[in-house]
Amino acid sequence: MLALPLYVIIGIAIGGVIHGWIPAGALAKYAGKNNPFAVFVAVIIGIPLYSNAAGVIPLVSELTRAGVSMGTSLAFMMAVTGLSLPEGILLRRVLKPKLLAVFYVVVGLGIIFTGYLFNFILS
Repeated sequence: MLALPLYVIIGIAIGGVIHGWIPAGALAKYAGKNNPFAVFVAVIIGIPLYSNAAGVIPLVSELTRAGVSMGTSLAFMMAVTGLSLPEGILLRRVLKPKLLAVFYVVVGLGIIFTGYLFNFILS
């Protein structure tokens, strides 16, 4: 049987608590279409969460229904799946802190650019 380290369990627990306590309407409130920083806010909110792409798609559907633009919803989904805190904890076991920081910055900037690009194209 595979034994997970305590910090992995803590990281997944933090994401689960946040995921269970924050309703979809909260993201729509802070990352709505009228907020020019909506994509950035969605990425920051998505980082502590943990889910796979199939698990976050229903949430993205609800976000778009609640008034969040498609680019912002897409950025949120990519941040949840690509920059999650538990993923960072696992990557820390194989990457040095400096390389892990570069990973988060490059991927985060790519996600933010993609979100704004989709918002620009679809608006």
